[in-house]
Amino acid sequence: MPTTLELTEDPAAFLAAAGPHLAADPVVSTVVATVAERMARGIGGRDLPFRWWAVARDAEGVVVGAAMRTAPFAPYPPFVLAMPEEAALALARTLHARGEVVEQVNGTLPAARVVAEETARLAGGVARVHEHQRLFELGEVVLPPAPPGRLRRAEAGETDLVRAWFVAFDSDADEQAGRAPVPGGAAALTREELRARIEDGVVWLWEDEDGVPVHLTATTLPAHGVTRIGPVYTPKEHRGHGYARRAVAEVSADLQGRGERCCLFTDRANPVANALYPAIGYRQVAEVVELVVGPVAGAAQPR
Repeated sequence: MPTTLELTEDPAAFLAAAGPHLAADPVVSTVVATVAERMARGIGGRDLPFRWWAVARDAEGVVVGAAMRTAPFAPYPPFVLAMPEEAALALARTLHARGEVVEQVNGTLPAARVVAEETARLAGGVARVHEHQRLFELGEVVLPPAPPGRLRRAEAGETDLVRAWFVAFDSDADEQAGRAPVPGGAAALTREELRARIEDGVVWLWEDEDGVPVHLTATTLPAHGVTRIGPVYTPKEHRGHGYARRAVAEVSADLQGRGERCCLFTDRANPVANALYPAIGYRQVAEVVELVVGPVAGAAQPR
């Protein structure tokens, strides 16, 4: 019996089926697990054009892979976790048969690339990398010297500032990497969703000695004992003082002290981030990509 694929729109049903599989490698599965658990709690995910989770099983019925399509921003990319090539091909073909237009695929290598390339083949196009990321996990945290000021949790009255810095993080990251921005990201988060994160206590601000916020570090709630850190953002006018290094180290130490594992993503094209996190104890564990699926360059487009 070949690989079978099950799709569901119910995050609780997905977690019941795939939970043990996700828990077996909770760092690599962090994005899918945290999104599914957040939506199972009824937070976000309403009125999405695509809202499903997929479970791949082998011939014995053992879960061997998972994916989801829950992005709130165009082009609504699926996120693919590690799975056998046969399962990745089956996912791409299933979505094509369902009539779902897939213009971007995110996830771990090599499964995400297999899904993107098969999608491109079926659509008569090509897949190319838009952003290549590294996934890091914290080992032993190293606390650097503290700059003036202190770290504190954001307050509900700072929701607009937090949202502005979430959005700025995305645009600055694209600018630093020298690539054109793509729609979506933090801009698709509603004010209510960000306020909920603040109320969950997972958004921190570093304020300087005058009490002015100069940096933001956010995290997710833990899933299977793993908390993901990000975004980490310092406005341009406040950079170079060590706010990010110290804030991430303090947050990481606090989480690790509570028995949680910590992970984060970096853009492979950002040398600053890729040097900062290993210096405070993070080590690379996986590679993740965003692949754009589009027409072959120079091909005539339908009118």
